[in-house]
Amino acid sequence: MIPANVISRKRDGHELTDDEIGQFIRGFHLSEIPDYQMSALAMAICCRGMTVDETVSLTRHMLATGERLEWTQPSRKVDKHSTGGLGDKVSLVLAPALACLGLQVPMISGRGLGITGGTLDKLEAIPGFDCDLTMREIQYQTERVGCVICGASEQLAPVDRKLYALRDVSGTVESIPLITASILSKKLAESLSSLVLDVKFGSGAFMPTEAQARELAKMLVHVGSQLGTHTTAILSDMNQPLGRMVGNTVEVHESVDLLRGGGPADARDLTIELGARLLVAENIASDLPDARQRLAAILDNGSAYECFEAMVAAQGGRLPACECAPEHWVKSSSDGYISKICGHTLGYAMIEMGGGRQLTGDSIDHSVGMEMQVRLGDEVNVGDPLVRLYAHECTEDFVTRIHGAFEVTPDPVKPPILITETLNTSSVGPM
Repeated sequence: MIPANVISRKRDGHELTDDEIGQFIRGFHLSEIPDYQMSALAMAICCRGMTVDETVSLTRHMLATGERLEWTQPSRKVDKHSTGGLGDKVSLVLAPALACLGLQVPMISGRGLGITGGTLDKLEAIPGFDCDLTMREIQYQTERVGCVICGASEQLAPVDRKLYALRDVSGTVESIPLITASILSKKLAESLSSLVLDVKFGSGAFMPTEAQARELAKMLVHVGSQLGTHTTAILSDMNQPLGRMVGNTVEVHESVDLLRGGGPADARDLTIELGARLLVAENIASDLPDARQRLAAILDNGSAYECFEAMVAAQGGRLPACECAPEHWVKSSSDGYISKICGHTLGYAMIEMGGGRQLTGDSIDHSVGMEMQVRLGDEVNVGDPLVRLYAHECTEDFVTRIHGAFEVTPDPVKPPILITETLNTSSVGPM
C-alpha cells in the first residue's frame, strides 16, 4: 500500500477497499504514516465523503488499534451518546436511572470544546470527583455500582485521539464519516449490546440543520448496527438550551433536581425518551409507554439519585457541587414574544466567563453559568428577566452581547418540538 495512491484515489472520488483503509489506519497508529499524509486523507474524505461500507471499515480499524472493555458478568451493557449542546446534562441523570432498572452503563464521556459543554467538566464541579479511571477501574465500578461516567482510557481507540488532534487543526472536523468513526470507535470499545444516540441540531448544537443531523444519525445507526450493536438515534432540537441551566456547577444542581423527580420538563422528557429506547431494545420493557413509566418512577421515588450518589462516592466525589459565582440579571428591553435564542452567542459568552474552553488545555471555572428565564414562544414585557448570569465580572458591554442572543417579535411564536424523529435500522433506509 502506497499512502499517496490511497489519498489520490479518495481525492478522485473512488471507494477505498477495506485493506487500503486498514493499512492506512494501522500505519498512522504506528507512526509509519506521517501526520501530513493522514491530514491529506482526512481532507479528501471531508470533501469526497465515504460510503457506509467505507465508514464501517474505518470505524472497525480505528477500534482495532486499542483494547475493548471485557466483562465478567453477563448483565447487559448499554450507553448513550450526545453530539452535544447547551445545557445538555442528560448523561448525569440517565446513567444512574438505567442502572436502577437492571442495565449497566460504562459511559465514556468527553470534555467541552467550543460552545458545547462537556460531561466531564460538569462532574468535576463536584469536589474530589475523579474522571480518569483505568480500564480495570471502569470494569469494576460498572459491575459493582451499575454505572460509571469517566474519560476515555488511553487504551480505547488510541488512534482516534491522534486523528482528532489533526482534524481540529486541519479544517476536517465537519465530516460525517470521520465524526461517525470517532464516536463509534470509542463507544463500541465498551462492548455494548445497545446504544442510543442523541443527535442535536440548531443554534446551540454542532449540526446547524435538521437535515445535516439526520444524515449523521443515519450513518451512525448503519455503522453501529453493522458492527454488532443495536443502535438507535433520536433527533432533538437545540435552538434553545436544554433545561434552564447552562454551565458546570449549575447543571449538576439541575441534574440533582431531575434525579429527585423535579427539574425542567424538557430535560426530563428527553432523558426518559432516550432511556426508553434502551429499555425496549434490551427487553426490560415491553414497549415505549411501559419504559417511560418505569423511568419516571425511578426518578420520582429517589432511587436514581441514590445510585448517582453511589457513583459519585465510588469516584471520590463529595456532593454538593461547588458554589456559584455572584448573580447578575439581563432583562428584556421590549414587549413581545421570544422568537430566537442564539446558542452560539450564549455559548461563546460562557467561554468568555471562563465556563468553557476554546483550546484543549484551557482551564475551566466551574462556578460560572446561566439560568434561562424564558423559552422560545414565551411572552415578555419590558423589564422582565431573560437570563440570570453567575459571573465574577459583568460589564455593560457583556450584558449587551448577552441581550443580543434574544430576539423579541410582536406576533406569537410557536415553541419548537423537542424530539423530531427516531431512527433505527428499520427506518433509516439505504444511504
